[in-house]
Amino acid sequence: MNISIIEGGVTAPKGFLASGIHCGIRKNKTKKDLALIISDRPAYAAAVYTQNIVKGAPLIVTKKNIANKTARAVICNSGNANTCNPNGIEIAEKMCSLVATATGVSDTDVIVASTGVIGQPLDCNIIERAMCNLVNGLGNNSKDASEAIMTTDTKRKEIAVRFELDGKACSIGGIAKGSGMIHPNMATLLVFLTTDVAICPSLLQEAIDDDVKHSFNMVSIDGDTSTNDMMCILANGAAMNAEITKNDSNFETYKAALKLVTTQLCKMIAKDGEGAKKLIECAVYGGKSESVAKDVAKSVIKSSLLKAAIGGADANWGRVLCAIGYSGVNLDITKIDVTFKSVNGSVNVCKNGVGVQFDEILAREILLADEITIDIELNDGAFTATAWGCDLTEGYVEINGQYRS
Repeated sequence: MNISIIEGGVTAPKGFLASGIHCGIRKNKTKKDLALIISDRPAYAAAVYTQNIVKGAPLIVTKKNIANKTARAVICNSGNANTCNPNGIEIAEKMCSLVATATGVSDTDVIVASTGVIGQPLDCNIIERAMCNLVNGLGNNSKDASEAIMTTDTKRKEIAVRFELDGKACSIGGIAKGSGMIHPNMATLLVFLTTDVAICPSLLQEAIDDDVKHSFNMVSIDGDTSTNDMMCILANGAAMNAEITKNDSNFETYKAALKLVTTQLCKMIAKDGEGAKKLIECAVYGGKSESVAKDVAKSVIKSSLLKAAIGGADANWGRVLCAIGYSGVNLDITKIDVTFKSVNGSVNVCKNGVGVQFDEILAREILLADEITIDIELNDGAFTATAWGCDLTEGYVEINGQYRS
């Protein structure tokens, strides 16, 4: 199974084009705020959505539009979430209609998304006036589209991979946004994926339903779950492989490629958490079940005290044990080992549930790196899990203290 990372983002798969422009929703004219992704042929569609019971109007419209498992386009604005607005549904449907008029795609074949401030009026006339420029910008412009969906993100998030099915070159590409209001409860961010793989709609949905349990549901920035978030994928079959219709080796290869895409996006999102300076990866081994390993990893990664300690390069391993202890999992604490790792080295700080002597200077040097791994060995089984998060800094408070301004 040979899967390689390539350039191109959402336009790497055959038959997909993208665009991103500034249309005027955001006050800063240097920031793009409207994105469009389109397939040159019919495509199957699948999606997963936030579990927040307060849902933005775009999610409601998208669910309706892809109830038949097909779509050809994605339109997304940033700067305004179109949530809790009295005319939110009307606006979301109008955005789909504008895409239809400008491209010839049916308005019911459009996935619509919005991100930004909640409860603010959204003037659809701004979007309408920009549609000509948006469509004229369609091309291999994944970078522009990825910039246009950013809110407090400081870095673009895009990736693509290539692999073979039945001797045919296949690709999966993706862009994502996410920096704050991110917590494991699917899918606390926006992720738009494209693929030229021919795959039946039921397996397309099954693949992302399973993948998200190990990817985006294992990311936590601040413990808040947003209202507008989704992951969606369009599959247009342009690679001309034999359509995947059963759980066979081709489906396993496809899922492995999808996992590489989503895992890399998870790391990008966690590392770019609001105010963050460091990516934290928590890898749990030796769980007696997958749920045990996942619950431990998520509990550690969302601990504010642990995040602050990592931010200060303080090897306070007691924060790790504390988070494990309130995870709700029944564990034998006397079996647990903890190790801190980074490019600067590795140091074991806890063995069999108790502290061990370690070099504090080395530990600090390890935690000064911008990517930290916390290895936890439960020594109680064969199951593993990984979660991603970031450190907690003053920057998080500063960003969220003036978010609307």
